[in-house]
Amino acid sequence: MHLNKITLCPHKYPTREYYPFNLGIFYQTKSVLFSSAVTFFVGENGTGKSTLLKAICQRCGIHIWEGTPRTRFEINPYEEKLHEAIDVEWVNGPVPGSFFSSDIFKNFAQLLDEWAIASPEIFKYFGGKSLITQSHGQSLNSFFKARYQIKGIYLMDEPETALSPKSQLELLKVLKRMSQARHAQFIIASHSPILLACPGAEIYSFDDIPIKRIDYEQTEYYQVYRNFLNNRDEYLDGL
Repeated sequence: MHLNKITLCPHKYPTREYYPFNLGIFYQTKSVLFSSAVTFFVGENGTGKSTLLKAICQRCGIHIWEGTPRTRFEINPYEEKLHEAIDVEWVNGPVPGSFFSSDIFKNFAQLLDEWAIASPEIFKYFGGKSLITQSHGQSLNSFFKARYQIKGIYLMDEPETALSPKSQLELLKVLKRMSQARHAQFIIASHSPILLACPGAEIYSFDDIPIKRIDYEQTEYYQVYRNFLNNRDEYLDGL
């Protein structure tokens, strides 16, 4: 364990009108405790789980590999400000780490190829070859297996995106192995019932205000998949 707790500080919020400071969940939730090496954030889109995940990353001083900024019709000046209003409590001081999402991974893979022009040996840390030349699932698992051997805290935003069920199982193995090695801590926003089954993981639901811990079987994802697989014909007849 590296990160013990985060505390939300509503008195530091710069506005109540703009996202994410207009979400009641960030006023009613005082803190989130981390007592497992793997913690999941679950909830519908728009509930704030990915926003809080990114804010934790920024507050921990972890760089996010953003792509080229895009022109937007309307800019929210407060969208990236939540990290300024949360406090973090470390167990034994800050540790390095990384933030993962599928979009960011693409940018990272391209940068890795550019770095390899000067230092080709860098590929030995990522499966021995360019991530771009590997299939998407292969490149992701090469990255996971290599990066998460390093002591640190790792935040992941829906890593199951574009991963087949088989590849999700490979990632589940990595999470289990690295968390048991007691050098890596993971905080993950996910919709995947496969990943959520990680042994010993804590699950926090953002569908509840305030955020609360729930069991695996209480997650909507588990219930929907289970009910569909057990009653497929009934579901299809109702379409």
